[in-house]
Amino acid sequence: MIQTIIRPEVKQVRFVTWNAMMTIAGRDILRFLRDPMRLIFSLILPLILVGGLTGTLQSNLGRAVNYDLTTFSIIGMLAMNLFQTPMMGITSLIEERETDFSQELFIAPVSRYAIIFGKILGETTVALVQCIEIILSGLLLFGLHLSLTAALLLIPAALATCLFGGAFGTLLASLSSSARAASQLIPFLIMPQFLLSGVFTPIRVLPWYLDILSKLTPLRYVVDLLRGIIYIGDPAYNQIVLMNPIFNLLIIGVLFVIFMVAGTYLFVRNERNR
Repeated sequence: MIQTIIRPEVKQVRFVTWNAMMTIAGRDILRFLRDPMRLIFSLILPLILVGGLTGTLQSNLGRAVNYDLTTFSIIGMLAMNLFQTPMMGITSLIEERETDFSQELFIAPVSRYAIIFGKILGETTVALVQCIEIILSGLLLFGLHLSLTAALLLIPAALATCLFGGAFGTLLASLSSSARAASQLIPFLIMPQFLLSGVFTPIRVLPWYLDILSKLTPLRYVVDLLRGIIYIGDPAYNQIVLMNPIFNLLIIGVLFVIFMVAGTYLFVRNERNR
């Protein structure tokens, strides 16, 4: 009799939680689709970075490294986008506390965990759409070579990268008390990662102190993971890929658990104390 009463209640809680996650995810997707400037910017930025920055790097340094820096940079930019989009989506929760939607959301009888996972799911979808744009631009305009094996392996790797970025964003959100604090913290933690993770420039040879900082950079492992997948069978593999993709994936998995558990716990605690 007790089980008969409890089971419908459990199902109802699960339905409410799932519905809340889908609502939050759907809202972020609609916001992306209804923002023409964001859509246009997401299309133009890869062309500017690849055509301008990487074209300059290839012209000046391509012969020195003996491999194509354009393809190298496209993959780095792909990893950066997959990591950064969910991360920024999660940290936007801090700013959205000021809006009517978030005020209603945070006082609603919905688990804070559902809010976080819904945000990650929505921003992951946005990041994957942008990922397709970058890959198509690379294939059609910049000579990116992508084998069928690499394309198939790229799907779960891209999903893992998005989840990892969302977990890192959760940790950042938990450490920021206000939107102003977040706007100061995020650039401080993100900008150095672009240089130390090898998004646009090789980092195989670094001074010892930069090598230590590079190995402490989360973005380094997703950049190297995607390069390890896309450069499978390429003669330049050993020159470009720093570590075995499986090892990179293990590091990402461990850091994901640490960031997600610590970040969610601190975020939920901070929200309850507000």
